[in-house]
Amino acid sequence: MLAQPPVKIRNILEEQKQFFRTGKTKDVDFRIAQLQKLKQAITANQPNIFKALKADLNKSGFDAYFEIIGIIKEIDYALKQIKNWVKPQKVATPYHQFPASTHIYAEPFGVTLIIGPWNYPFNLVMTPLIGAIASGNCAVLKPSEISAQSSVVIAEIISKTFESGFIKVIEGGVEVTQELLAEKFDHIFFTGGTEVGKIVMSAAAKYLTPVTLELGGKSPCIVDENTHLEYTAKRIVWGKFINAGQTCTAPDYLLVHKNIKARLLNKIEKYIKEFYGYVPLDSPNYSRIINQKHFFRLVSFLKYGTIIVGGNTDLEDLYIAPTVIDKVSWGDKIMQEEIFGPILPVIEYTDIDEAIAIINEKPKPLALYFFSNNKQHQTKVLQSTTSGGVCINDTVMHLTIPSLPFGGVGESGMGRYHGKAGFENFSYQRSVLNKSFLFDLKWRYYSTSQGVKKR
Repeated sequence: MLAQPPVKIRNILEEQKQFFRTGKTKDVDFRIAQLQKLKQAITANQPNIFKALKADLNKSGFDAYFEIIGIIKEIDYALKQIKNWVKPQKVATPYHQFPASTHIYAEPFGVTLIIGPWNYPFNLVMTPLIGAIASGNCAVLKPSEISAQSSVVIAEIISKTFESGFIKVIEGGVEVTQELLAEKFDHIFFTGGTEVGKIVMSAAAKYLTPVTLELGGKSPCIVDENTHLEYTAKRIVWGKFINAGQTCTAPDYLLVHKNIKARLLNKIEKYIKEFYGYVPLDSPNYSRIINQKHFFRLVSFLKYGTIIVGGNTDLEDLYIAPTVIDKVSWGDKIMQEEIFGPILPVIEYTDIDEAIAIINEKPKPLALYFFSNNKQHQTKVLQSTTSGGVCINDTVMHLTIPSLPFGGVGESGMGRYHGKAGFENFSYQRSVLNKSFLFDLKWRYYSTSQGVKKR
């Protein structure tokens, strides 16, 4: 795929700046119309989207639908709420400012850059785009070149649906991303790994450009001894192995109470077989690793601990079976970096304080999962840990709810989106004081008659 020359990127950026200056995007009716067009375009192109996701990641129709339906729900939520979001917020005015009124206006930044990842290549470009449109911005989209077929489909949909001065897709590899980051945008939204996130933030610092970083990390999954084993195992298997574990919020490792560890692992094995069959390689529901680079990275983790489920690989098919590994140690490489694949290491603990201490010694995760019927333990985990989001007695599903802000904290990211949080993320708060000419209080003015010494 040929890279766009730098001059073209500069021209596109200038075109979008001029479009933004027309004021069209500040009209709420314009924003509503564009969101409706986006929904119609996605709905009409579902077969092509599904084919692209199948080609890039071997996603089943069910998984592809799961990726697309989230976007549709986000658009519907934005369409329902946008007129409330854009209303100026009236705030209290101090008596000494009387007569006056004070409001906060949600204003768009201008021209935004959205850099998407390869693991959910469609959803994680379109969902932030919804927030950008709803808040009145123009947008340049850079899909991941690694999920090449999805990138092509995104470019086709956007080019046929929107004016390039409003929304434009720029395809290409790392060099194109570097050219984009060298330009002065009004806001940058990046989804991806922590190391690249640091590069994005460093580039943005040159112009003091605000950034949203949706990163990842090792999201822990704690399983208390007082839990519903069947539902716990089922929900862990689903959340971990959907998209072959290539989900930023997937449970990265299990912290299991020693009293239920053996029973839980038996249930997990049961549901792996129930979901994907005895040979997941043949399952129509099981995705593949994105490329050989990530395949070899993941295979290198298989040498640690004791494999109790899975472990089978096929380089030609980029297949790694759903795998559970016991007896790993914190010094192993598998426990030092985000796995981002279908490998689930298991560590046991003896009491909840020990589990909490383990988590708090690590960087703040994007998600934290806790399975327990013990309300006191639920409260204790919530109060004693820090993470971008939390699911109690489930995995991953919190990010499917538009009314819940989604994002990381610390090394797992900064900024929030989804629903109103997405609108706010692509807006800045403009404070407005409107003073009346009805009369003028004189207390604040200097007077030459006060404090003047006679000569």
